[in-house]
Amino acid sequence: MNVYTPPLDEIRFLLETFDYPGQIASIERFQEFDLETSMGLLEAYSKFCVEILLPLNRVGDAQGVRYDPETHEVRMPDGFREAYTEFCSNGFGGLSFDPAHGGLGAPHCVSTLALEVLVSSNKSFSMCTGLTAGLIDALEAHGSAEQQAELLPKLISGEWAGTMCLTEPQCGTDLGLLTTRAVPSGDHHELTGTKVWITFGEHDLAENIVHLVLARLPDAPAGIKGISTFVVPKFLDDGTRNAVFCGSTDHKMGIHASPTCVINLEGAKGWLVGEPHRGMRSMFTMMNAARLNVGIEGVALGDAAYQAALAFAKDRRQSRSLDPAKVDREHGADNILVHPDVRRMLLEVKATTEGLRGLVAWISMSYDQMHHSADEATRQRASDLVALLTPIIKSYGSERGFDNVSTAMQVMGGAGYTRDWPVEQYLRDLRIAMIYEGTNHIQALDLVGRKLMMHGGRLLGTFSAEIGRLLASCASDPRMAEFAGPLEAEAERLQATTLALGAAASRDPEVIGAVASNYLNQFALVTLGYVWVRQVRAVIERDDADPLKRSKLQTARYFFELILPEAELLAKKVAVGKAPMTEVDTSLL
Repeated sequence: MNVYTPPLDEIRFLLETFDYPGQIASIERFQEFDLETSMGLLEAYSKFCVEILLPLNRVGDAQGVRYDPETHEVRMPDGFREAYTEFCSNGFGGLSFDPAHGGLGAPHCVSTLALEVLVSSNKSFSMCTGLTAGLIDALEAHGSAEQQAELLPKLISGEWAGTMCLTEPQCGTDLGLLTTRAVPSGDHHELTGTKVWITFGEHDLAENIVHLVLARLPDAPAGIKGISTFVVPKFLDDGTRNAVFCGSTDHKMGIHASPTCVINLEGAKGWLVGEPHRGMRSMFTMMNAARLNVGIEGVALGDAAYQAALAFAKDRRQSRSLDPAKVDREHGADNILVHPDVRRMLLEVKATTEGLRGLVAWISMSYDQMHHSADEATRQRASDLVALLTPIIKSYGSERGFDNVSTAMQVMGGAGYTRDWPVEQYLRDLRIAMIYEGTNHIQALDLVGRKLMMHGGRLLGTFSAEIGRLLASCASDPRMAEFAGPLEAEAERLQATTLALGAAASRDPEVIGAVASNYLNQFALVTLGYVWVRQVRAVIERDDADPLKRSKLQTARYFFELILPEAELLAKKVAVGKAPMTEVDTSLL
């Protein structure tokens, strides 16, 4: 039973809260995409997702992809190819890309918020267009003029699709161990090696597939400093088949309609992207956008599961309320929404989902400022926020999103565990998000080991200044005290934790590996507190009868009273240090 409705009213509210109209007015490139135009675009996009892609979600899960070992080809489930063609013909795959290459030129934040609706409707489908978008980003940043002219129009139109070929059987996180070789041969290179876990590495949606492949040149130094990047098309310019083949597809817990492939390169022709031995630059361009998108997956499926659980809870009757005033005498049992624990679970999901969606909106707008603002100070501030908070969005968004889907299933009891409702598929489809594009612990190490120290701590200073300005703006309004006060207290606690962690890590670097995940989650809760104060401030002046105001205030109160306090426990865990993990006898594990 599909009950999903795109949260367009919520998206409009967030665009207004984080001053989308003001941002658009200040960036010349986006003048055509005022709030009403952008919402109209999102409405059309959402209509397509709900009418075409949502019904295919269960079809894709049931049928899966079909691999032919004789031809090395993969067939997608019924209806996917037709949906992909229509998706591309509407220009939805090129929402935020340069019109010079066939894109619509919308702000990145519009395509980011659209992605939530796409993932909620059909996560497997979204992964094809998402990988192509990552390749487009890499080519725009690092490709030659000739590569851009040849590849970008076809990728943006959807005529061709893209992949990211990084992982090998012996290396995932540690890409310095990769062994795929690229040997010069005339105007190209010949690549030989095996890649694994390649999303949409083979399929029948597009006419051609272009792989972005990490490999080593013959003179490459060891480690990641010896990695170069190449584009390797499935079909060459003359229409002949390149020597890059799908060796098998993986049998997975979820995302059954997203082919995850073993890709074998057997002297395949590839062309260098960017400078030799500098391939990690283009890889991270692709990866950073992907990490933001992974966090959105947690928001998307957390919200879709919430909507299903709420619909179920409104209909299901079980037991009697413990409050006599809430007993429904006309029925033999009360609606389960009267039970405090059901409300607790629903509010747990709602408060974190709305906080995470607000964080995504804020950072995706910062992404636009980083790339397109005419003011240098604005660009730097936005760049700092994007760099600092991307690992938090990826890690906390995917982790909390998975927990939220599980909580929604708990609201529904046994019904949530069956295929009569979509929540069990959401749970299976989302579990991978904590693993791919850098596991969540890698995100925590990135935050603590790199981002906090970058530019002498400037990134953290930029974020702290944002909180300071917000708290100062709330100081004169007593209505904001119940929200601003807890944020201020936890922001101060986070600062103390950060200073103590820095001192401990300077004495023993292994401490970082032991406590980074707890630290990231503490940081994430403070960040969501900031986002929630922004939302409350945006509704506080509205009429008390406004349903949006009442909804936001009651959800914010739940967050500040029952979720933000988790940050104190996480701070205590960070303070424990490494001993409980490092001073154990592994033979007893």
